[in-house]
Amino acid sequence: MDCTPLFRNAKKACRSLNVLESDIISSALLAVADAAIARTEVILSENRKDLDQMDPSDPRYDRLTLTAERIRNIASDIRSVANMKSPVGQTLLKNVRDNGLVISKVTVPFGVVGIIYEARPNVTFDVFSLCLRSGNVCILKGGSDAINSNTVIVNMIKEVLGGFGINENVITLLPAGREETMLLLNAREYVDMIIPRGSRSLIDFVRENASIPVIETGAGICHTYFDESGDKDKGRLIVYNAKTRRVSVCNALDCLIIHEKRLDDLSYIVEKCADADVIIYADEKAFGALTGKYPGKLLQKADSKSFGTEFLSYKMAVKTVYSIDEALDHISEFGSKHSEAIISENKNHVQLFCNSVDASSIYSNASTAFTDGAEFGLGAEIGISTQKLHARGPMALEALTTYKWIIEGSGQIRI
Repeated sequence: MDCTPLFRNAKKACRSLNVLESDIISSALLAVADAAIARTEVILSENRKDLDQMDPSDPRYDRLTLTAERIRNIASDIRSVANMKSPVGQTLLKNVRDNGLVISKVTVPFGVVGIIYEARPNVTFDVFSLCLRSGNVCILKGGSDAINSNTVIVNMIKEVLGGFGINENVITLLPAGREETMLLLNAREYVDMIIPRGSRSLIDFVRENASIPVIETGAGICHTYFDESGDKDKGRLIVYNAKTRRVSVCNALDCLIIHEKRLDDLSYIVEKCADADVIIYADEKAFGALTGKYPGKLLQKADSKSFGTEFLSYKMAVKTVYSIDEALDHISEFGSKHSEAIISENKNHVQLFCNSVDASSIYSNASTAFTDGAEFGLGAEIGISTQKLHARGPMALEALTTYKWIIEGSGQIRI
């Protein structure tokens, strides 16, 4: 399919957003939230068509699934975004030069943001609300696995936008084919930024094939290090929550690292995980400590593939270390710069961990499950950036702006 007309219309829609009053944007977003609630049954019906085409054992199944509760939560996030101050037009710096020039650094939208994502219809809502609030146009490229869900959501949004006189091209859903993906990745005349949301393979594909700036988000290989001084009661709850709260998301725990002096407490720390049928891939020392204390059908010996794997399911690796330095080395080798945690009562070790670990979000004595735009007070998120340029961690409104310089003169010329 030739997507050029769609890209061109999206680019033109940017100009209409530049002059759209903030109050109208807020009202439109609130109306989208109301419409999502009112049309819950229709959305769920279309979502069921997508779910029927996917194996429930697929790690993406949970991400694809919408429920009435999840739609209520989505609507709540949209309302939060609607009530937030626009990040556009903020003066970051202002100074008056000796020649009388007034120079200001002012935030502006990126323009057209392309999002490529898999099996996550909630992303359709999140991206739209954040982009509209920040004055950006969004072009969405979802997968065929969520085509029915995404189509009904985008059509509903366009209908609401029409009622406010907003150009419906501020949101575009591309067909689900691979050809359209390549066209989006190379639409340099029309698209300002690409953000992939999905598996490591998807992110790698986008990075390797895009001729447009890419912000990497999504893949999360998350560790929790239980230190020699860790509180086992805190650890027990944190590990269980980080692993089982929602296994298909990028902030879920993949590897528990434990100090060898605390191996006697390992069975207590992971005991609750057995209630959720979590399979543990344990190294030799951890396997010995868990044998006879953790269900045998759920306990396996770790191999070379156990570490550095984002499981996205009820599976977890356990690595034994003899020092915090070895734990830091393991995270450096196998982490994805997403979210890492330490459980420790040693303030020096906590400080060392926070200073040394290279990740977007670092926790002490808390679950990595909190890496989320809403939990960080950002309203919602467009993704979790694991890179260092421009944005890092949960990306929300502020991360969807860049800046330009405004220079006010009164006839000055440069000699």
